[in-house]
Amino acid sequence: MVFTGPSKAEPMKLAPYLHRLGNDVVACYLIDTTEGITLIDAGFPGHWRDLQRELRSLGKSTEDIRGLVLTHGDADHLGFAERLRRDHGVPVFVHAADSVRARTGEKPKTATGPMRIGATIGFFWYAIRKNGLRTRYVREVIEVADRDVLDLPGSPVIVQMPGHSPGSVAVHVPLADAVFVGDALTTRHVLTGRGGPQPAPFTDDPAESLASLGRLAGLPASWVLPGHGAPSHASPAQIAEAVRQAAE
Repeated sequence: MVFTGPSKAEPMKLAPYLHRLGNDVVACYLIDTTEGITLIDAGFPGHWRDLQRELRSLGKSTEDIRGLVLTHGDADHLGFAERLRRDHGVPVFVHAADSVRARTGEKPKTATGPMRIGATIGFFWYAIRKNGLRTRYVREVIEVADRDVLDLPGSPVIVQMPGHSPGSVAVHVPLADAVFVGDALTTRHVLTGRGGPQPAPFTDDPAESLASLGRLAGLPASWVLPGHGAPSHASPAQIAEAVRQAAE
Protein backbone atom coordinates (compact mmCIF):
# COMPACT_ATOMS: atom_id res chain seq x y z
CA MET A 1 0.00 0.00 0.00
CA VAL A 2 1.47 3.34 -1.05
CA PHE A 3 0.56 6.79 0.25
CA THR A 4 2.14 9.99 -0.89
CA GLY A 5 3.80 11.85 1.97
CA PRO A 6 2.44 14.97 3.64
CA SER A 7 2.31 17.79 1.15
CA LYS A 8 2.02 21.56 1.31
CA ALA A 9 1.55 21.75 -2.47
CA GLU A 10 -1.48 23.48 -3.91
CA PRO A 11 -2.39 22.60 -7.53
CA MET A 12 -0.60 19.49 -8.78
CA LYS A 13 -0.87 16.82 -11.45
CA LEU A 14 -1.16 13.33 -9.99
CA ALA A 15 -1.52 11.26 -13.17
CA PRO A 16 -2.88 11.51 -16.71
CA TYR A 17 -6.25 13.30 -16.58
CA LEU A 18 -5.96 13.75 -12.81
CA HIS A 19 -5.12 16.94 -10.90
CA ARG A 20 -5.46 17.97 -7.26
CA LEU A 21 -6.28 21.44 -5.96
CA GLY A 22 -5.42 22.28 -2.35
CA ASN A 23 -3.28 20.12 -0.10
CA ASP A 24 -3.47 17.45 2.59
CA VAL A 25 -5.61 19.71 4.79
CA VAL A 26 -8.40 20.24 2.24
CA ALA A 27 -8.36 19.00 -1.34
CA CYS A 28 -10.58 18.91 -4.39
CA TYR A 29 -9.92 17.50 -7.83
CA LEU A 30 -9.93 18.22 -11.55
CA ILE A 31 -10.33 15.66 -14.33
CA ASP A 32 -9.01 17.01 -17.64
CA THR A 33 -10.16 15.27 -20.82
CA THR A 34 -10.45 16.10 -24.51
CA GLU A 35 -14.21 16.55 -23.95
CA GLY A 36 -13.71 19.11 -21.20
CA ILE A 37 -13.22 19.19 -17.45
CA THR A 38 -15.09 17.61 -14.55
CA LEU A 39 -14.48 18.86 -11.00
CA ILE A 40 -14.91 16.75 -7.88
CA ASP A 41 -15.70 18.93 -4.83
CA ALA A 42 -14.89 22.63 -4.47
CA GLY A 43 -12.84 22.94 -1.27
CA PHE A 44 -13.00 26.38 0.34
CA PRO A 45 -13.88 29.60 -1.54
CA GLY A 46 -10.19 30.53 -1.69
CA HIS A 47 -9.44 27.47 -3.79
CA TRP A 48 -10.90 29.48 -6.67
CA ARG A 49 -7.44 30.96 -7.24
CA ASP A 50 -5.90 27.50 -7.26
CA LEU A 51 -8.48 26.42 -9.82
CA GLN A 52 -7.72 29.38 -12.07
CA ARG A 53 -3.98 28.77 -11.82
CA GLU A 54 -4.38 25.10 -12.74
CA LEU A 55 -6.70 25.92 -15.63
CA ARG A 56 -4.15 28.38 -17.02
CA SER A 57 -1.39 25.77 -16.77
CA LEU A 58 -3.56 23.47 -18.91
CA GLY A 59 -4.38 26.17 -21.42
CA LYS A 60 -8.01 25.98 -20.32
CA SER A 61 -10.57 28.27 -18.69
CA THR A 62 -13.78 28.00 -16.68
CA GLU A 63 -15.61 27.72 -20.01
CA ASP A 64 -14.11 24.22 -20.34
CA ILE A 65 -15.69 23.01 -17.09
CA ARG A 66 -18.73 20.86 -17.83
CA GLY A 67 -19.80 20.03 -14.28
CA LEU A 68 -18.95 19.88 -10.58
CA VAL A 69 -19.76 16.75 -8.58
CA LEU A 70 -19.98 17.05 -4.79
CA THR A 71 -19.11 14.02 -2.67
CA HIS A 72 -21.42 15.47 -0.01
CA GLY A 73 -22.87 18.77 1.15
CA ASP A 74 -20.49 19.97 3.88
CA ALA A 75 -19.09 23.50 3.81
CA ASP A 76 -15.44 22.54 3.25
CA HIS A 77 -16.46 20.84 -0.01
CA LEU A 78 -18.80 23.56 -1.31
CA GLY A 79 -16.15 26.31 -1.60
CA PHE A 80 -16.43 27.93 -5.02
CA ALA A 81 -19.39 25.79 -6.18
CA GLU A 82 -22.01 28.55 -6.13
CA ARG A 83 -19.64 31.01 -7.79
CA LEU A 84 -19.03 28.53 -10.58
CA ARG A 85 -22.75 27.85 -10.99
CA ARG A 86 -23.93 31.44 -10.71
CA ASP A 87 -21.26 33.19 -12.77
CA HIS A 88 -20.38 30.50 -15.31
CA GLY A 89 -23.47 28.32 -15.57
CA VAL A 90 -21.68 25.14 -14.45
CA PRO A 91 -24.13 22.54 -13.10
CA VAL A 92 -23.51 21.23 -9.58
CA PHE A 93 -24.41 17.61 -8.84
CA VAL A 94 -25.08 16.17 -5.37
CA HIS A 95 -26.84 13.09 -4.03
CA ALA A 96 -30.52 13.75 -3.33
CA ALA A 97 -30.05 12.91 0.37
CA ASP A 98 -27.56 15.79 0.72
CA SER A 99 -29.42 18.28 -1.45
CA VAL A 100 -30.79 20.28 1.50
CA ARG A 101 -27.39 20.20 3.21
CA ALA A 102 -25.68 21.68 0.14
CA ARG A 103 -28.35 24.33 -0.36
CA THR A 104 -28.84 25.45 3.26
CA GLY A 105 -26.15 23.97 5.51
CA GLU A 106 -28.80 22.19 7.59
CA LYS A 107 -27.21 19.17 9.28
CA PRO A 108 -27.20 17.40 12.65
CA LYS A 109 -24.65 18.17 15.33
CA THR A 110 -21.93 15.55 15.61
CA ALA A 111 -19.31 14.80 18.24
CA THR A 112 -15.88 16.15 17.32
CA GLY A 113 -14.01 13.22 18.83
CA PRO A 114 -10.25 13.36 19.57
CA MET A 115 -8.41 16.62 18.98
CA ARG A 116 -4.85 17.93 19.20
CA ILE A 117 -4.47 21.64 19.58
CA GLY A 118 -1.79 22.10 16.92
CA ALA A 119 -3.63 20.18 14.19
CA THR A 120 -6.97 21.77 15.03
CA ILE A 121 -5.52 25.29 14.95
CA GLY A 122 -3.79 24.42 11.67
CA PHE A 123 -7.06 23.34 10.10
CA PHE A 124 -8.91 26.49 11.14
CA TRP A 125 -5.98 28.71 10.14
CA TYR A 126 -6.03 27.11 6.68
CA ALA A 127 -9.79 27.70 6.53
CA ILE A 128 -9.24 31.38 7.35
CA ARG A 129 -6.54 31.69 4.68
CA LYS A 130 -8.88 30.14 2.11
CA ASN A 131 -11.89 32.25 3.15
CA GLY A 132 -13.53 29.12 4.51
CA LEU A 133 -15.41 30.78 7.36
CA ARG A 134 -17.97 32.26 4.95
CA THR A 135 -19.92 29.49 3.31
CA ARG A 136 -21.82 30.16 0.11
CA TYR A 137 -24.38 27.43 -0.21
CA VAL A 138 -25.44 26.25 -3.65
CA ARG A 139 -28.79 27.73 -4.62
CA GLU A 140 -29.54 25.17 -7.32
CA VAL A 141 -28.29 21.59 -7.55
CA ILE A 142 -28.92 18.60 -9.78
CA GLU A 143 -29.76 15.59 -7.64
CA VAL A 144 -28.13 12.26 -8.40
CA ALA A 145 -28.60 8.72 -7.12
CA ASP A 146 -26.57 5.58 -6.52
CA ARG A 147 -25.14 4.03 -9.71
CA ASP A 148 -25.88 7.05 -11.88
CA VAL A 149 -23.37 7.49 -14.69
CA LEU A 150 -23.15 11.23 -15.28
CA ASP A 151 -22.94 12.73 -18.75
CA LEU A 152 -19.73 14.57 -17.92
CA PRO A 153 -16.11 14.19 -19.04
CA GLY A 154 -14.73 10.93 -17.67
CA SER A 155 -18.26 9.49 -17.22
CA PRO A 156 -18.18 9.62 -13.39
CA VAL A 157 -20.16 6.93 -11.60
CA ILE A 158 -21.96 7.70 -8.34
CA VAL A 159 -21.46 5.17 -5.52
CA GLN A 160 -23.58 5.97 -2.48
CA MET A 161 -21.67 5.62 0.80
CA PRO A 162 -23.94 6.90 3.58
CA GLY A 163 -22.57 7.48 7.03
CA HIS A 164 -20.54 10.65 7.00
CA SER A 165 -23.76 12.19 5.73
CA PRO A 166 -26.91 10.57 4.32
CA GLY A 167 -25.92 11.54 0.77
CA SER A 168 -22.20 10.92 1.04
CA VAL A 169 -20.89 9.32 -2.16
CA ALA A 170 -17.74 8.07 -3.78
CA VAL A 171 -17.21 9.12 -7.38
CA HIS A 172 -15.59 6.47 -9.57
CA VAL A 173 -13.91 7.72 -12.75
CA PRO A 174 -12.49 4.75 -14.69
CA LEU A 175 -10.76 7.02 -17.23
CA ALA A 176 -8.58 8.43 -14.43
CA ASP A 177 -8.26 5.03 -12.70
CA ALA A 178 -9.48 6.81 -9.59
CA VAL A 179 -12.18 6.89 -6.95
CA PHE A 180 -12.87 10.12 -5.06
CA VAL A 181 -14.15 9.42 -1.56
CA GLY A 182 -14.79 12.84 -0.01
CA ASP A 183 -15.13 12.23 3.74
CA ALA A 184 -16.20 8.60 3.55
CA LEU A 185 -12.69 8.15 4.98
CA THR A 186 -9.61 10.28 5.51
CA THR A 187 -5.86 9.81 5.24
CA ARG A 188 -5.20 12.78 7.52
CA HIS A 189 -7.39 13.54 10.49
CA VAL A 190 -7.85 17.32 10.43
CA LEU A 191 -8.31 17.58 14.21
CA THR A 192 -5.43 15.33 15.34
CA GLY A 193 -3.00 15.44 12.41
CA ARG A 194 -2.77 11.65 12.44
CA GLY A 195 -1.92 10.24 9.01
CA GLY A 196 -2.97 7.05 7.27
CA PRO A 197 -6.39 5.65 6.32
CA GLN A 198 -8.94 6.09 9.11
CA PRO A 199 -12.53 7.20 9.74
CA ALA A 200 -13.16 10.89 9.16
CA PRO A 201 -14.25 13.22 11.98
CA PHE A 202 -17.62 15.00 12.03
CA THR A 203 -19.36 11.85 10.78
CA ASP A 204 -23.13 11.65 11.28
CA ASP A 205 -23.25 7.85 11.72
CA PRO A 206 -19.83 6.24 12.24
CA ALA A 207 -21.18 2.66 12.20
CA GLU A 208 -23.00 3.23 8.91
CA SER A 209 -19.89 4.86 7.45
CA LEU A 210 -17.80 1.79 8.26
CA ALA A 211 -20.46 -0.48 6.78
CA SER A 212 -20.37 1.53 3.56
CA LEU A 213 -16.69 0.69 3.03
CA GLY A 214 -17.79 -2.61 1.52
CA ARG A 215 -19.15 -0.67 -1.44
CA LEU A 216 -15.79 1.00 -1.93
CA ALA A 217 -13.80 -2.23 -1.76
CA GLY A 218 -15.24 -3.64 -4.98
CA LEU A 219 -14.26 -0.71 -7.20
CA PRO A 220 -11.40 -1.13 -9.69
CA ALA A 221 -9.06 1.84 -9.27
CA SER A 222 -5.40 2.57 -8.54
CA TRP A 223 -6.02 5.91 -6.82
CA VAL A 224 -8.15 6.60 -3.75
CA LEU A 225 -8.52 10.34 -3.30
CA PRO A 226 -9.93 11.80 -0.06
CA GLY A 227 -11.10 15.31 0.70
CA HIS A 228 -8.54 15.48 3.52
CA GLY A 229 -5.15 13.81 3.49
CA ALA A 230 -2.62 12.45 1.07
CA PRO A 231 -3.72 10.75 -2.13
CA SER A 232 -3.42 6.99 -1.89
CA HIS A 233 -1.95 4.98 -4.75
CA ALA A 234 -3.49 1.76 -3.43
CA SER A 235 -6.55 -0.30 -4.20
CA PRO A 236 -9.92 0.65 -2.71
CA ALA A 237 -10.05 -2.79 -1.06
CA GLN A 238 -6.73 -2.16 0.71
CA ILE A 239 -7.83 1.27 1.86
CA ALA A 240 -11.19 0.02 3.11
CA GLU A 241 -9.51 -2.68 5.18
CA ALA A 242 -6.98 -0.19 6.59
CA VAL A 243 -9.81 2.12 7.70
CA ARG A 244 -11.59 -0.76 9.42
CA GLN A 245 -8.40 -1.69 11.27
CA ALA A 246 -7.86 1.92 12.34
CA ALA A 247 -11.42 2.07 13.65
CA GLU A 248 -10.77 -0.97 15.85
